[in-house]
Amino acid sequence: MHSSPPVGLPPLSPFPVSAAADPETETNVGRLAATIERLRGEVLQAQSAAEGRALVELAKGVLIERLRCSVTSAAQQLASLAEQAGMTQLELAADIINQAAQDRISEVARAFLASAHSDEPAREAADIAVRLRSAESGVLQATDAQAVVDSLLEHALTPLGATAVAVWEAGADASLTLAGYAGFTAEEAKRWRYVPPGVETPARRALVRRESIWLPDLSALGLPSIGRRETPGGRVTVPAGTGGRIFAVLEVGWPDPLPPQPPQIRKQIEALAELCAYSLDVPDEPASAPEPEALSELIDLAGTLPDAALILSPCLDGDGRLGDFRIQHANARFVDPTGRPRNMVVGALLLEAYPLAAEDGGLWEKIERVHATGEPFRADKMTLTAMVDQVSLSSVADVSITRHRGNVLLIWRLQDEAAQLANLLQHAQRLGRIGGFEENLTTGQIIWNSQLYALYGMGEGEPPIPLDRLAGHSHPDDAAAIGHFLRTVLHHRRPASAAFRLRRPDGIARHIRVVAEPVFDADGKPSAIRGAYQDISAQHWTEVALAATRDQLAHTEQQAAERNRLALQLQQAIMPPSREPMEAFDLQIAVRYRPAEQEHLVGGDWYDAVVLPSKQILLSVGDVAGHGIDGATGMVVLRNASRGLAATGAGPAQLMAWLNLVAHHLTDQVTATAVLGLYDPQTRILRWARAGHLPPVLVRNGRAAELDLIGGTLLGAVSDSSYEEGQVQLASDDILLMYTDGLIERRDRTLQHSLEQLLSTAGHPASDLERLLDHLLLHSNSDTDDDTCLVGIQLR
Repeated sequence: MHSSPPVGLPPLSPFPVSAAADPETETNVGRLAATIERLRGEVLQAQSAAEGRALVELAKGVLIERLRCSVTSAAQQLASLAEQAGMTQLELAADIINQAAQDRISEVARAFLASAHSDEPAREAADIAVRLRSAESGVLQATDAQAVVDSLLEHALTPLGATAVAVWEAGADASLTLAGYAGFTAEEAKRWRYVPPGVETPARRALVRRESIWLPDLSALGLPSIGRRETPGGRVTVPAGTGGRIFAVLEVGWPDPLPPQPPQIRKQIEALAELCAYSLDVPDEPASAPEPEALSELIDLAGTLPDAALILSPCLDGDGRLGDFRIQHANARFVDPTGRPRNMVVGALLLEAYPLAAEDGGLWEKIERVHATGEPFRADKMTLTAMVDQVSLSSVADVSITRHRGNVLLIWRLQDEAAQLANLLQHAQRLGRIGGFEENLTTGQIIWNSQLYALYGMGEGEPPIPLDRLAGHSHPDDAAAIGHFLRTVLHHRRPASAAFRLRRPDGIARHIRVVAEPVFDADGKPSAIRGAYQDISAQHWTEVALAATRDQLAHTEQQAAERNRLALQLQQAIMPPSREPMEAFDLQIAVRYRPAEQEHLVGGDWYDAVVLPSKQILLSVGDVAGHGIDGATGMVVLRNASRGLAATGAGPAQLMAWLNLVAHHLTDQVTATAVLGLYDPQTRILRWARAGHLPPVLVRNGRAAELDLIGGTLLGAVSDSSYEEGQVQLASDDILLMYTDGLIERRDRTLQHSLEQLLSTAGHPASDLERLLDHLLLHSNSDTDDDTCLVGIQLR
């Protein structure tokens, strides 16, 4: 007897049979075809049964609990109910689980049923529930995130037309780590294994905005993401988490543009995202019960801070949602604006202690966002409001909010408007080399700020110099200008200004501009003289140099040669060919500068190495396009701008973006390449950015290699440009080299060949950093007669 194929499956004929074939052969082929078809049907049935067995068993457990019956009775009840309802046991099992769970998957099925009344939507809703419950079963049985995404794509996303899925684990610093993927190549997954904080991707948008992001066509937006070339169509990213924190982001990709989707599909994707959160390493401890060890470490940290700080732990409601934050600790510098003692604040809920924090855009919103995403929040000027005796009082503060495991650290420094203005004025005076003074005409008391003592070259303990003795400290040729200035201010009681040459005690002469005005009391009588000194030496000499150059260029070739020599002098005055090595913290810094041999080719190369007020070290090299006085003055502008902007505390990428604006708007069509780094002595990390420049070279254990190339366009090319930021962890004896292209360019060789020669030369053993830089200049194979700047640092 021959076995017939399973019902509902067409018979297979894997081998063609001729009409004239031998009857015995035809019979054997038919038997083989029938056997293959039967086995195929059994495999499909086994797969279907295996996928649904977990759901059926779970439904039996629900019936056992509800009906108080045995396992056998529950199985009989399930079969009987399925037959009466005209459903398969798998569909009925999914329906029973939906009714018992009352979760997001149940909402999806009910929402789809509510959208129509025919039997077809009901059948489709049942299919949706089965698919989602099957995916849920696969997630719960999965041993890792990779098994989770395989189950999601197979059971729930492929029926929606999706071809790829990725699950991102959200880090404590708002970074993203690829936890699992399906439908993407292994090479693409390797490239996207980690996304640092601040990189704009669809997954990051969902994390930061804390909402689902639907992108109909990824290729049209130009937004980078995993598999953008292979799956360029629709994308959706959905954040998921518990207790007010986002632990994962689900990203689903379609090969073609995605039309607007109905609410049922959107809810399906959101339900799947919630499943993903359970597949990651979610903390075992509930958010409302902070880990004692983590809390103790955070309390110790808060105790070392110079500003007021609160430690907050999330409090969840009965549904597991974030309801409030409990104040776990207040450090010794905390002062409650309402006058309450610390022990009355610690232990209270944040919104109970400070209800006005819940205002739109207020403190609560910022804390909740940091807790959810892990992305730190900082504001230099934020208004904080509190209730004192039924009166709303506001104050301005510098605020910092960071997440540490499950806790939130809130730090602030109160300051009034006058303090802020004084702080800004102090920075402006320092950057502009301005010193202020005030002379009391009644008591004779004179007040100088620290910057004015520095301009005069005097110690802050020395007595200030009165205005009427100014002529004794200036060049004799400036006596007439100073006399006119003093008569205007002291006798005619009018504001006045004058420029003179200051003779300092150390023998240095500086060009100074002084501005002063009288201050009158309530009776209209002068009570004081108030004013400021500004060091205009750089401006003066630049103006003199430029004026002389413009005059000489008006006539002959000899005058043009004089202009070039002036540019060379200006360049050498700012950047001598070599300078003594500098020691800063654990870092040795050495620089070399080799100017062009021909004066008319004086270029705009520059280098810089300076310790900033933040104790970080600024390192930079750059190359302004062009030669002569234009290149030299462009170099001066960009070099000085980098120093001034670095004092703001911004990172390398932001500094490079600002320098691009300076080059584009504040100079006469200047373009330049540059590489800029900030070294932190505490962490030994060098953060760097580049603008069309060759990356630095790291020499470690006798081997030299370029740092990984990061993006950055030429300075001044366009008005608005963004720059990437890289970083490198330096180790003891590491050497980092920054250089301009004059070190390696040759007319007869490719740039890659010259780079390989440089790396080979940089690996040459040298007794110290100075000798290594000299060795590099000596063996430089450049023949383009261009300037060369070289900065080297070595970590001790």
